[in-house]
Amino acid sequence: MNSRRPLRRSRRFLKWGLVFGLLLALTVSCMAPLSGAADKLAFLSQQDNADVGLAEAGTSADIPPRMLKAYKNAVELIGSRVPKCRGMRWPVLAGIARVESHHASGRNIASNGDIRPKIYGVVLNGSGAGGNTSVFNDTDHGKWDGTATGERAVGPFQFMPATWESTGQDGNEDGDRDPHNADDAALGAAVYLCRKGRNLGVASQLRAAVFQYNHSNEYVANVTGWIRQYSAAAGASVTGKARTVLEAALSQRGEPYSWGGGKAAGKSTGSCCSPSGKSGAGIKGFDCSGLTTYAFARAGIQLPRTAAAQAGQGRRIPASAGQGALRPGDLVFFGYAPGRDSTIYHVGIYLGGGQMINAARPGTLVRRDPVDAMDGYAGGARLL
Repeated sequence: MNSRRPLRRSRRFLKWGLVFGLLLALTVSCMAPLSGAADKLAFLSQQDNADVGLAEAGTSADIPPRMLKAYKNAVELIGSRVPKCRGMRWPVLAGIARVESHHASGRNIASNGDIRPKIYGVVLNGSGAGGNTSVFNDTDHGKWDGTATGERAVGPFQFMPATWESTGQDGNEDGDRDPHNADDAALGAAVYLCRKGRNLGVASQLRAAVFQYNHSNEYVANVTGWIRQYSAAAGASVTGKARTVLEAALSQRGEPYSWGGGKAAGKSTGSCCSPSGKSGAGIKGFDCSGLTTYAFARAGIQLPRTAAAQAGQGRRIPASAGQGALRPGDLVFFGYAPGRDSTIYHVGIYLGGGQMINAARPGTLVRRDPVDAMDGYAGGARLL
């Protein structure tokens, strides 16, 4: 947190006639949207389909274990500090700390979270040193920033002393609020980002929170880039049934899409015909809900056969919660009418990092896709 912070009836009948026709098709299987998203999917189908595993886009190896513990601790505690906060995840805090202090790089981090030597920014006296051009008068008499001659940012999250006084938290519950302590600083940053009960799972609200932290579009792009990378790393640490499901689905990459294909035992020959007239009768493979049925069966979970029916399983995650509310192993849905599960046309399995494993449409192969590749995001369901 540096110095830059401070229509007609006939048309309606035609429209709903088309919708009902689509819903009838959905009782058979699932399909890709009849919209501009098909162009995106056609492009994606031409991309390299090599298996790079669950950790394709990121790593948390550059985060000291004690700092990572602090980030996760803050996520656990944020609900007690800002009850209306939604979407807080450790990669959000890691993205901020990576840019502010490289996770307290070069410092010792004690078991209680104390960081030594302490981390100080440049004195903000308008000299131009370190990029500062504005004068910030002293507010803490050196209590936090070690100098009474001016103001400077402190700790791994680079709080200004005045901001810490109003936002600082006791994350390790030792009775003290110290910006030079990993737990305190991480929880303080979480509280600051969650002001007004933001939903950080919504991209626009996440960007607004990061911009509030530092009023720089370049800074926002840098931090959100690291958040995406650490989010992908979070997906790589999946264990238990969720990992069983993901590995089962990923093992089918490269198998052909087959309308009506796929069952609990594995790929199967499909049937005729998709709304676009494509037949799976001669193709042994999976459609979208066939793939999810197979993957979850590997973990001992029986799913109904259609995408719309699968939306009724487990704990529903509404679209309004944003993609940030998804966890690896969740089902992820797409529909024609927001908020109406009966219009769901597609399902995938969330991998993390904004990616899903997906049997997209006739003519493609089972593959990884961005969740945003499909239109009509309709939230998810958590069965694991």
